[in-house]
Amino acid sequence: MAESARDDGGDDGGTERDGSGAERDTSGAEGAERAARDRRRTAWRASERTLARGAAEARIGEGLARLTAEPPAGYDPDAWVDLYGDGIVEELERRVAGVLGTESAAFFPTGTMAQQIALRCWAGRTGNPLVAVHPLAHLEVHERDAYLTVSGLRAVRPTTEPRLPTAEEIRDLDEPFGTLALELPLRDAGFVLPSWDELVAVVEAARERDAVVHFDGARLWESTVHFGRTLPEIAALADTVYVSFYKSLDGISGAALAGPESLIAEAKAWRHRYGGTLFQQWPAVLSALAGLDREVRPAATCCSRPVPGPRSTRSWTRWTGSTTRRI
Repeated sequence: MAESARDDGGDDGGTERDGSGAERDTSGAEGAERAARDRRRTAWRASERTLARGAAEARIGEGLARLTAEPPAGYDPDAWVDLYGDGIVEELERRVAGVLGTESAAFFPTGTMAQQIALRCWAGRTGNPLVAVHPLAHLEVHERDAYLTVSGLRAVRPTTEPRLPTAEEIRDLDEPFGTLALELPLRDAGFVLPSWDELVAVVEAARERDAVVHFDGARLWESTVHFGRTLPEIAALADTVYVSFYKSLDGISGAALAGPESLIAEAKAWRHRYGGTLFQQWPAVLSALAGLDREVRPAATCCSRPVPGPRSTRSWTRWTGSTTRRI
């Protein structure tokens, strides 16, 4: 196994050479943590067997080479780079909407931003700032309570058990809530997923409470195996779905929010306000498109099985501006 070579001159501070031979300052707590991270990456790269390999273990030159060595289908190197979300960014957005079977999608630099904006938009449309969310959800544990402090929303926890809430727990909540947020799978509970019937029942229970449903689908891509359903079938249960490009798809960075056209248009306006409409994003977008080509199998754009959608046309129109909800 490859090891880093230490060269500190015999004192407590000093430098350490990483796997590429470059010297790094290891003095102080930050330097020590950086050196430890480099050692872990070097050991990971040298291991013959790993549970997963991702973009985080690549060196900069390797990442640049991969962009050209594994281009996405239909890639035109003579096309202009994107400017503030046009061009190849719009192509990725169309691709995601097609893969998930939604009306529209928007690219975001981070999933945290995508989810804050989704919940904010739904709170405005439902008139209810209360979000039903598990205390182990990414929204609660890893985003510094952004949806509470930045967007002014409030949380209610349907359960503290290390699993997704049940339909009964949703029905028994003693406060009206505007949005049910479900992380699929629930990472900090051990990447747990409900059964398909349990998920359908939970969504139905939220509909009975006149709430919208948002899926944190950072790892939705591989959930199809567990559910035995296509991505469009799973996404059709929710009103909006967030997906990540740098986890299962091994992209550089980025995320997408998918859902009804009017909601996504509003989300893009908030994306600008949040500082998420970047000048250029083509490297991340190219890697996301390549990941979709590599990891996501084509599926029908409509569902082969019925899914719950008992919301009335009038309520759907009130919230999304659409006249019908097509599944």
